[in-house]
Amino acid sequence: MNLLEIMRASPVIPVIAIDDIRHAVPMAKALVAGGIRVLEVTLRTQHGLAAIRAIAEQVPEAILGVGTLTRREEFAQARDAGAVFGVSPGLTTALIHAASASGLPLLPGVMTPSEVMAAREAGFQQVKLFPAVPAGGVGMLNAIAGPIPDMLFCPTGGITQETAAQFLACKNVACVGGSWLTPKDAMAAGDWERITALAKAASALR
Repeated sequence: MNLLEIMRASPVIPVIAIDDIRHAVPMAKALVAGGIRVLEVTLRTQHGLAAIRAIAEQVPEAILGVGTLTRREEFAQARDAGAVFGVSPGLTTALIHAASASGLPLLPGVMTPSEVMAAREAGFQQVKLFPAVPAGGVGMLNAIAGPIPDMLFCPTGGITQETAAQFLACKNVACVGGSWLTPKDAMAAGDWERITALAKAASALR
């Protein structure tokens, strides 16, 4: 799948931080059961790569991405663990080269019009507005759509279940990212039914 197909496969891409490796597989199964197949497992915890490997092996129906890519060596590690796309909070020359070398489609983070234009010049047509709410949220996306109409966004950062539909209504938004699908208390309690319910609500946002 190319990046555009991945972004359009789910209206919401859950941004997942795994604190307990035992939660990775049942959490992924719960999300998929609720209709959310595209998952972004971040490298914000020590279990990120191990979680990606476990999900890739045991939940093959998931479209598995790796988030918080900030160092060039992480691209090959994520690919080898089973990720099929990458997400970064920003974009640098080193990350561009690492993404190309690894073969992982990259969704890079941008925050300003200049960064959007720089990403486009580097060959990207899809980007992540991050952090979306501090960057201006829906107003920022609508403003960018005028002078830069050919870029497609996945806004992430500060979006909630209550506000996601407002972002998805923007003509230049393909999907949104959010952490509300995997609340820490639900993860800690192993409340997979709650996570499936949140996934069902999110999948109905399209």
